[in-house]
Amino acid sequence: MDSLLLDLLGHQFWADIELWNAIGNHPQARDDKAIHDRLHHIHQVQRAFVWAVGDRAVQPSITRPADFASFDALRSYARESHGAARRLLESHTATRVLERIEIPWFKDPPLSLTVTEALTQMAMHSHHHRGQNASRLRELGGTPPATDLIVWYWKGRPSATW
Repeated sequence: MDSLLLDLLGHQFWADIELWNAIGNHPQARDDKAIHDRLHHIHQVQRAFVWAVGDRAVQPSITRPADFASFDALRSYARESHGAARRLLESHTATRVLERIEIPWFKDPPLSLTVTEALTQMAMHSHHHRGQNASRLRELGGTPPATDLIVWYWKGRPSATW
């Protein structure tokens, strides 16, 4: 698998968790609806992309933010999303990531991407919404962690730790 793609996904796991931990340490942010809803959205979309690039045997459940009454329940959902993505990455071969797939939620016109492009979108989508949640955490008086890709490189590509 392309080393840059592996870096983007490794960074995604780490940066997601860094922000989850910062939000978890700030009571007002833990209870903030905007943050809760975006955290749910990030991990719902990650699951959709894992399904889209996987074998598609079992369609992911569509959940709503309200299905997760607490921050910790939503964090468990996020951990499961990361676990599914990691298992998928372990199973993909160098040839699989070059294959084209249809993205089913784009219908008119249809969208065909390589698995690499789809996984890159998954990482970039998470990146976008992490930025929104970092801004919201700061608005609530918290301190968002530095989660830029270059910081991840600088720190030696640390593993993600919940």
